[in-house]
Amino acid sequence: MTWVILTGRQNDLDQVATPHKIITNRDYLAHPALFRGQRPKVINLSNNYGYQSRGYYASLLAGSRGHKVIPTVETMIDLSERKLYEHALPELELALNKCRKDLGGAFPQKVCIFFGIGPSKIWDRFAKLLFDWFRAPALEVHIKDSAEWASIRKIGFLPLARMTEDEETFFLQCLETYTNREWRDTKGRTPARYTFATLVDPHEELPPSEISSLRYWARIAEKMGVEIEPITRKDLARLANYDALFIRETTSISNHTYRFARRAQQEGMPVIDDPLSMIRCTNKVYLNELMTYNKVPVPPTVMIAGTSDLEVAAQTLGFPLVLKIPDSSFSRGVKKCENLEELKQLATEWLEDSDLLIAQKFIPTEYDWRVGVLGGQPLFAVHYLMAKKHWQIVNHKANGKPDQGGIKTFTLKETPSHVVETAVKAARCIGDGLYGVDLKETKDGVFVIEVNDNPNLDHGWEDSGEKDEVWVRLTQWFLERLDRPGR
Repeated sequence: MTWVILTGRQNDLDQVATPHKIITNRDYLAHPALFRGQRPKVINLSNNYGYQSRGYYASLLAGSRGHKVIPTVETMIDLSERKLYEHALPELELALNKCRKDLGGAFPQKVCIFFGIGPSKIWDRFAKLLFDWFRAPALEVHIKDSAEWASIRKIGFLPLARMTEDEETFFLQCLETYTNREWRDTKGRTPARYTFATLVDPHEELPPSEISSLRYWARIAEKMGVEIEPITRKDLARLANYDALFIRETTSISNHTYRFARRAQQEGMPVIDDPLSMIRCTNKVYLNELMTYNKVPVPPTVMIAGTSDLEVAAQTLGFPLVLKIPDSSFSRGVKKCENLEELKQLATEWLEDSDLLIAQKFIPTEYDWRVGVLGGQPLFAVHYLMAKKHWQIVNHKANGKPDQGGIKTFTLKETPSHVVETAVKAARCIGDGLYGVDLKETKDGVFVIEVNDNPNLDHGWEDSGEKDEVWVRLTQWFLERLDRPGR
């Protein structure tokens, strides 16, 4: 394996300090033929990662040359402003504060983390988590400590030019540790061309795919030169051992599924679901705005920013209406309100946890269409029937046991063309991955209810119409991206 280290200036790092190739970012940018035919791993140690700087362009063009690089431009952008990374702070601060006891009850004002390695083992948990969020060679974290809680004031890059002599010595040790790790464990590998990781939770109550369905996919993928291997949330450190990632846990931007998606993207791996699709599909407020802007039909909707909006919703939509928390899944956080009193009571409760809610016109149907879309093309179509004596496809009962409605399968040819076309149009607004578009078909037309980034896909259910073609096309989606020239 070839490691290439980019520096801002020729004298930033002595060649004898590392066995790896050291060149300036200027030379790297000026000679696109360098390392042609190779796929080196690039560590960008430029002194400036600002937008459109040489450091920025070095990482940007590394991607176009098929070179894996850290940090990526996405990481550079993430760390350019606090508001762009503040969603990561609650989890990072929780890990940080778990170090307090071992540190003797007080934190330094600043800690340096190099390649996910902290100044001592005390920092291991925090340092690894920070590297999971922001894969960068050298980061400095500024800490504001109080008697009970330490908060993060700022996360930023630490260039070589600003390192002290001791920091640089430790940085070089961490560089050696990082580059000496075995990138791919070849023991026990099959002759498969590629190995895809499938993230699962064996204990999840309503997984998007059953383990038996993933085993069925594995048998089909094997014939196409692909090995499918299940992994769990504990395997983030091993993710780079694989070629692609298929997430088969219920996704959330606030848990480990988002970190796995980000890590896969940072490693240049094809991934379903990708981080951007997660962000876009998770929030129903965003989805409604996006669909409306792109002229995709959705039910009449009113945004609720406070109790003063409830009268407007009532007058506009009538009763019953449906109230939704923006970030929810499997029909949770979606309630039907029969009258203004119910609406006020529920909205007041939910507005304590969410600044925005959305209210939509209630459209009763016996089923929802679910159209699977992969790579901008229809993949499958089914009816999800409403749960027994309930208005949703999943009834989350008070005893905690969900009751699901049945399913009726169709071939894509049997599915009304206007249903398929609307679903495809909605999915293309989100991205190029795998989506499940929920639609209601009425005498007034079809309406998109939701676009799911993590749709159910089970053998004998969603694949009943198109049969094995569903799994073949899923495998091909990954292979096409892995086999692209210059990757």
